[in-house]
Amino acid sequence: MVTGATGQLGALVVEQLLKLVPADHIAVSVRDPKKAEQLSERGIDVRTANFNDYDSLLNAFEGIDRVLMISTDDMANRVQQHKAVIQAAKEKQVGFIAYTSAPKASTSKLSLAADHRATEEAIIASGIPYSILRNNWYLENEMGTFQAVLNGAPWIIASGEGQVGWATRLDFAEAAARVLTGEGHENSIYELSGPLLTQKELSSIFAEVTNREVQIRYVDEADYNEFLQQAGLPPAVSGFLASLQSQIGEGELQVESSDFERVLGHPTTPLNEAIRQLLGQS
Repeated sequence: MVTGATGQLGALVVEQLLKLVPADHIAVSVRDPKKAEQLSERGIDVRTANFNDYDSLLNAFEGIDRVLMISTDDMANRVQQHKAVIQAAKEKQVGFIAYTSAPKASTSKLSLAADHRATEEAIIASGIPYSILRNNWYLENEMGTFQAVLNGAPWIIASGEGQVGWATRLDFAEAAARVLTGEGHENSIYELSGPLLTQKELSSIFAEVTNREVQIRYVDEADYNEFLQQAGLPPAVSGFLASLQSQIGEGELQVESSDFERVLGHPTTPLNEAIRQLLGQS
């Protein structure tokens, strides 16, 4: 079973699962089954579940052996929701749970990491065999920058020389599908990081792909916060994103690991190829 299967990552995981197992071996849990009608038509078992409704989780997990829990985007209630999923999975005797976490979650100072750390601890404490998938950074997160530069703006860097393990959302989805369907992943923690690069190095790849000169502008956290507010973001959101960039600059996404390639069985998608795909050039 894949939770959140109509989300950006979940939908890709389902597509990858369909390459590995028959459709009738796959179930998904969604809040709105109407959004998953195309999955039902393909023979996938679509079940309704709301992370805030424990009974719906119990019903969804009936007869399920392996679960991929994709972290929710409800920042205020995320840990409570995740713990409900874990408890329901335990009550229904689910045999394996995989979870999309954050880089170095057990020690990270990233603003995003605390919820993931609490979830990881709850999974381990549950006694259910698990695999923690510590996803680094989706290349798709940079689409706003890509579009701005294509429109003539400078490449704004608020993370200094901080290194990031970018990879495509599709690569992360494939890794999740392989862990969910594979063997030997019980009680594992995988740091899924692509090749480490700075924003400046990423901008050089982008410049080569688009055959244009890219102007670089370094800013501090305060300037980036102001820049985001001028772009229309509320102060609470801009402040969060600006602090996140500062934390990245301090190395919170800098993870040296070969786990990603090992789980995939092949290298991650080269970033120049991935950027071409995102820009519709291939």
